[in-house]
Amino acid sequence: MNTALAPVEQLLIGDFWVLWYAKSNTYSIVTTEFKLLLDEYLVSESKTQFLNSLCFEEDKELQNKITKKVFSYLQSCNSPYTIPTNLNSASLDKTKRYISKQYTFKNKTVQVNYCSELVLKTIHPSIAHYCNISKSKVDVFFDVYLKENHLHLFKNEELISYVPKKDYHYIQGKFIMQLLCELHNKTEDDWIGSLHGSTITDEKNSILFVGKSGKGKSTLCALLANAGLKLLADDVSPLHSKDQNIYYNPSAISIKQGTFKLLEPLVENFKNLPIVNFNKTKGDLKYLPTIKPKQNNYPCRAIILVNYKSESETLLEPVSIKTILETIIEDSWLSPNPKHAEQFLNWLKDLELYQLTYSDTTSVIKEVSNLFKEL
Repeated sequence: MNTALAPVEQLLIGDFWVLWYAKSNTYSIVTTEFKLLLDEYLVSESKTQFLNSLCFEEDKELQNKITKKVFSYLQSCNSPYTIPTNLNSASLDKTKRYISKQYTFKNKTVQVNYCSELVLKTIHPSIAHYCNISKSKVDVFFDVYLKENHLHLFKNEELISYVPKKDYHYIQGKFIMQLLCELHNKTEDDWIGSLHGSTITDEKNSILFVGKSGKGKSTLCALLANAGLKLLADDVSPLHSKDQNIYYNPSAISIKQGTFKLLEPLVENFKNLPIVNFNKTKGDLKYLPTIKPKQNNYPCRAIILVNYKSESETLLEPVSIKTILETIIEDSWLSPNPKHAEQFLNWLKDLELYQLTYSDTTSVIKEVSNLFKEL
């Protein structure tokens, strides 16, 4: 009927079809039953032909309802994807360089200039363990400042992005992506995406841990890192196009106040980590540095949806691609490049997908360690 509305990429993963729409750069997860309806609608030359293809010909009300549902679905999946512009409307204000910090990552030194202590808290705490008090030759400069109620991010005096201050998390994400590009000698076009989740490695393979805020993802990663596994990436896990591996993100693990007492007796020097309070919503935080893995990237073999539940048994069970994608898609950045969309779907289909419910720290470490051995 209108093949221009059809998904550009589609793949059956488990019991669900994952569809990618280029126009909106969105992923949709549908049942096989709905996929059959969708295919029939798209190949029909008219509404009448589609209605005649439905098996309940006499129920006109149901026919119209289904037709409307399919059409509305396709319309929603084809809303144009827009990239924020306005990048020519602001120039670098060097008078905002009130605080300067240098960070040394192996053989690369990065300087970030901040306009205030408050703005510094958006970036600095997660990479403070790389802060270098001695002055070194700087390889790349960043400026982050607040002006006219907008946060600005510049790299080497070129504007990368600016957003209303309430959207500070967007600037955090753009900074991390630009930092990762520098550390791994890549450009944004080299990445399939940056996934909202934390990645742990045994230095052979890796597992991506995902979950809504407060479900125990960061706590679990801290426990696993303390038990000898390595943190590959916290919160933002970059997926590379060339090898489909997840790459190292130097950010420390962000730990919420509710977990302080749990980790204090288990993690050495945790009690001495500084407390960061950025806003009332997040409350007090601590950032836990971890030992860097030997390599910069590892293949991902599984995704685990983390669910901390008080006094529960440790339970690792299979979960659907629908549940996993609905958890990570909303807060992840995924490339609009059709090549990357195809790679993302093929990457997903080869992964083991689980949900992990836990409360006991000892048994959950053992469960994850055993899973690594089986990968």
